[in-house]
Amino acid sequence: MFRSLPTRSVQLTRSLTTHAAPLKSTTPVTRHNWKKDEIQGIYNAPLLDLVFRAASVHRQHHDPSKIQLCTLMNIKTGGCTEDCSYCSQSSRYSTPTKASRLIDIEPVLEAARKAKANGSTRFCMGAAWRDLAGRKRGFERILDMVREVRGMGMEVCTTLGMLSPEQARQLKEAGLTAYNHNLDTSREFYPQVITTRSYDERLDTISAVREAGISVCSGGILGLGESDSDRVGLIHEVANMPEHPESFPVNALVPIPGTPLEGNDPVSVHILIRTIATARIAMPTTIIRLAAGRNTLPETDQAMCFMAGANAVFTGEQMLTTPCSPWDEDKAMMGRWGLDGMRSFEQVGVAKKEAARLEQVVTSREASAATL
Repeated sequence: MFRSLPTRSVQLTRSLTTHAAPLKSTTPVTRHNWKKDEIQGIYNAPLLDLVFRAASVHRQHHDPSKIQLCTLMNIKTGGCTEDCSYCSQSSRYSTPTKASRLIDIEPVLEAARKAKANGSTRFCMGAAWRDLAGRKRGFERILDMVREVRGMGMEVCTTLGMLSPEQARQLKEAGLTAYNHNLDTSREFYPQVITTRSYDERLDTISAVREAGISVCSGGILGLGESDSDRVGLIHEVANMPEHPESFPVNALVPIPGTPLEGNDPVSVHILIRTIATARIAMPTTIIRLAAGRNTLPETDQAMCFMAGANAVFTGEQMLTTPCSPWDEDKAMMGRWGLDGMRSFEQVGVAKKEAARLEQVVTSREASAATL
């Protein structure tokens, strides 16, 4: 026979290794006064320690089982007057990408409906323009696209080049959720990549977007020939903004024939993970998007990126001019790793900026239901 043994309470003095222990820190939850050497110290930490720390921060501020699924559509291809060294859409380079006019509204709405049916909750539209000067009719068509996609209950993002405060205001009124305007790299390295638009001009557009009440999506590209200090410099720049970007895309360069960077070596997964983890620690509430180049990563490498704090991906038929992982493959991968898609407007920062419009939708639905 079994005997009942007396039990006693035991105080555990160490955390289980299956759970990320909370960080012991006296610093504020969200900081905007990072010093560059602080961020460099985080970036240089032993990789597994860095990932563990980033995972701890991630779990304090996000549901680690949730991934935001986004789909990106090119609504105006090629012919851009900028000289971005990585971009096949520049008119200055001879690449496979050919210039086209702004697409009509219906194909965009069809693509948005397909994206929503496949689980994407943010639909992004990109046009290869330096800015919107002299594009009044095209801008009006884009405003209609924004209204229609927002009417589907999706988050809507655009990337249209530089914006004025008035253009940002009009996009907000149309229902735009987010605006993508990447800084690409550090201020110091930037002139080696682009000469036709200054770093401060990019920051001016981000300020106009933020002041209009639109969520900011701004990140960078790895593999441009930059150094570790440039990756740190990029994170330092965005982490010290008055508001952290609601999303921070981390792109791995996809070298395209005909561009000045066509011969660049692929960025290592270790650099990708370090950058994601460092950004997660410096910007704890930001969505960190594993973006261009993800389709080249083995599934285990992608999982490491998710462990390090990435919680959004682009999924669908393709990105702007580079390949993308298809919806079915991504959903199967997420199933294997126990990940689910976020709902629209689930991120706290985005929900706050969209509160008034979301409340208006609820009120309208309740009024319609009351009349039935």
